[in-house]
Amino acid sequence: MRYSRSVLSGAALVALAVGTTTALAAPASAAPNTTPQKVCGSGYKTVNSAPIGSLGTVYLTYNSSNGENCVATIRKNPGTAVEMSTWIYVPDTDEGAEDYGLYTSYAGPAYVHGKAHCVDWGGHISNVYVQVTGSNCAALKEHRATFTK
Repeated sequence: MRYSRSVLSGAALVALAVGTTTALAAPASAAPNTTPQKVCGSGYKTVNSAPIGSLGTVYLTYNSSNGENCVATIRKNPGTAVEMSTWIYVPDTDEGAEDYGLYTSYAGPAYVHGKAHCVDWGGHISNVYVQVTGSNCAALKEHRATFTK
């Protein structure tokens, strides 16, 4: 999927650069107005988010019909591909998912079954990382950390 996204993004940029008027549907990864719902799916509602400095935001979404959480890291200003990631982990079940690579607009989706469980999640864009632990645990307080490498 990463390869397809890169190839399609490159094709779209070439078409624009030469002034082609051919109708070319740009992939979601190149869309400047990407939303967590476009990345994760229409059944997913945003339940939490964390800014990644001024570069973008990592979103935690939940689908109540299947009990799955999804995370997506979305850049504020899409452009040249940069290192990005998104991840989610459920400590109670020791299940997790991640997506890491060079992307122009977003990393993800990463899905895990999280109904009735606390989740840890986060992501990064370039050299700015964010992680949220103990999230969505009712009365428990989550912990957030942002750092630069």
